[in-house]
Amino acid sequence: MISKTFPLSEIAGSKLKEIAEQIKDGAIAVIPTDTIYGIVGAALKPKTVEKIYKFRKRNSSKPMILLIESEKQVLDLGIKLSAEQLELLNKIWPNPISVVVDAPSQKFNYLHRGKQSLAFRVPDNEWLLELLKITGPIVAPSANFEGKEPARNVEEAKKYFQDAAEIYIDGGELKSKASTVVKLEGSKLVVLRKGAAEISDEFLK
Repeated sequence: MISKTFPLSEIAGSKLKEIAEQIKDGAIAVIPTDTIYGIVGAALKPKTVEKIYKFRKRNSSKPMILLIESEKQVLDLGIKLSAEQLELLNKIWPNPISVVVDAPSQKFNYLHRGKQSLAFRVPDNEWLLELLKITGPIVAPSANFEGKEPARNVEEAKKYFQDAAEIYIDGGELKSKASTVVKLEGSKLVVLRKGAAEISDEFLK
């Protein structure tokens, strides 16, 4: 299949819905996220997830960060969070902060790769949140081969993936840092990787 490229300025209304439905049905896309370009696909489709591991040449034992529309989509993946934990996530999202939570369900072993945990992020990006309302959770590793430089624009992403990605959304040049990564421990957060966002001390362990 020959890939199609769309300017981000055109992704609204019926066009956004059309692309979101294609991703929900299993299409792989390269899109601008709230940080850098990602190669994305529906997290609830195991075959799509495996394709992204293959196309990205990613270590098969490493889980991928998931983008979600709200903290409640975490619950769709068999993850149990307390009301206090959900309230904490609601306070820090949307933001370029990826939160690692325990994910023991064997049903989603294809996502956590035996690590029993997954990282989620609600992006601070209006069009992307609209997309996620339709697609549901998506896996969203950076758009590059394992160990290589992340694509800063669609042209660089195409050099990596060519027609392996069916959809490219061109959001121009992106030079942001990767997301900050934290671990949810009880009702507090522990910083695992500093990145694009600072976290208030009140949330830290």
